[in-house]
Amino acid sequence: MKVNAKNMVWTRPPKQYTVNEDSVEIVTEPFTDLWQRTYYHFRNDNAPVLQTSSDEKYFSFVVKTTFDTKIRYDQSGIVLYLNSENWLKAAVEYENERIARLGSVVTNNGYSDWASVDTDASVKSMWFRLSRRENDFCIENSTDGKTFKQMRICHMFGANDAVSFGIYACSAENSTFTARFTDMELTDCKWLPHDGQAPDEE
Repeated sequence: MKVNAKNMVWTRPPKQYTVNEDSVEIVTEPFTDLWQRTYYHFRNDNAPVLQTSSDEKYFSFVVKTTFDTKIRYDQSGIVLYLNSENWLKAAVEYENERIARLGSVVTNNGYSDWASVDTDASVKSMWFRLSRRENDFCIENSTDGKTFKQMRICHMFGANDAVSFGIYACSAENSTFTARFTDMELTDCKWLPHDGQAPDEE
């Protein structure tokens, strides 16, 4: 099912944006980010987030993002934002003229982590897929929207019923860029059940 962006809801809308049924453009503002405490010991919770929601316990959400990032920490990607202390995101984050970080951040109970791999700084578009299986989530990425590679499996302690998820873009330093989002789709869960060791009895 295609996601109509006009039905999505902003958390902190940016000053400049365009929302059509099938696309969104965000012009980022300087010093905006999502991060909580860990390592840097500061808290940033001012990035614009545009989301839809679902109480389905099994689904996948897909989006393509295109971006003209150019300053360190410029980033554009997919997000599941429950509240300021519980969220996850995945993005391509500009580092320098040589590399960008293809990474994900999971924030539970007010503490963030960051897992990333280096990619070429020339990468200016990426598909992301977020899949839910009850309170657990899988984040994947793709360069063509067809073949997805696993980035992360995680648990979200606050994801008990309905969850909100969608897109975000931000510039953590003194920068601004335009992020474009297209091809947003909500589907049956593409994250298949585990076929190995049986669950422990609780």
